Amino acid sequence: MTSPIPPLSQATTVTSPQLPLALWPPLDFALGALSCCGACVFTNPLEVVKTRLQLQGELRARGTYQRHYRGVVQALWVVGRTDGLRGLQKGLSAGLLYQGMMNGVRLGFYSYCDAVGVTAAPGGSLMSGAIAGALGAFIASPAYLVKTHLQAQTVEAIAVGHQHNHQGVSSAFANIYWREGVVGLWRGVNGAVPRVMVGSATQLATFSSTKEWVARLQWYSPNSWLVALTAACISGVAVTITMTPFDVISTRLYNQPVDEHHSGRLYQGFSDCLVKVCRTEGVLGLYKGMGPVFFRLCPHTILSMLFWDLMRQRAFQDVQNQS
Repeated sequence: MTSPIPPLSQATTVTSPQLPLALWPPLDFALGALSCCGACVFTNPLEVVKTRLQLQGELRARGTYQRHYRGVVQALWVVGRTDGLRGLQKGLSAGLLYQGMMNGVRLGFYSYCDAVGVTAAPGGSLMSGAIAGALGAFIASPAYLVKTHLQAQTVEAIAVGHQHNHQGVSSAFANIYWREGVVGLWRGVNGAVPRVMVGSATQLATFSSTKEWVARLQWYSPNSWLVALTAACISGVAVTITMTPFDVISTRLYNQPVDEHHSGRLYQGFSDCLVKVCRTEGVLGLYKGMGPVFFRLCPHTILSMLFWDLMRQRAFQDVQNQS
């Protein structure tokens, strides 16, 4: 399989046996971080809504709880009306920190695997994407923990899930550290790692193969940004379908309250959460918030993959011009 982001001079030569050029690793990290942070600014309101919908009716049978949020548009309206426009960007600072750290590591590592030829091996693209996702998710887990807490936080009238009542990003990090220690900052990582492994493997593998397929069909001019856009659209749909159950479990594990022994009061881990959600909310409980997951993941995937692709093509062009 060829590179998902080939240098411009190789964009039309999909069968070329040569390995793609490698960018300077810190630059590759920065490009991955910047591309996903740019996407995060636009999609964060959907992330707020997604978090609320996934926590609504937690461990309660359908029809036994009040539904404050009934869909993407209505939920956006409720949050905006109650919390104001700033409420739609709750957790943005923590979200940007998470996106920068996680995707800088994830996309940078995947690019390295691509440059050394690992992704060309059978199953190499999936394996590289999964490992890259696991590394990124582990390193950035504290930021996702804080982001989830802040996005779930709201006034009592529309509150769902446990309310941690942090005063801000720095306050949240400090509160968690003083209450639970360093280990507490990584609480919920057992849900985040499989979530990002599945999402990353699906995203990068489908984006890579679809981009190659679209380029081979010659629907667009060889170096057109529409090639990357089409591949990113298809990749976004695939990510939404495969990632939503893992996303629900991850949100629940991150947001649950802890006891005096720093253990979760609701779930013991990934498997326990999976079983309890299916038992009390049904299998469809694993797909709560799929609407905002789709409307958030699709544009986020499209924007981040498109930004990443265009920036890396420009970087490759600069490298080639200097050589």
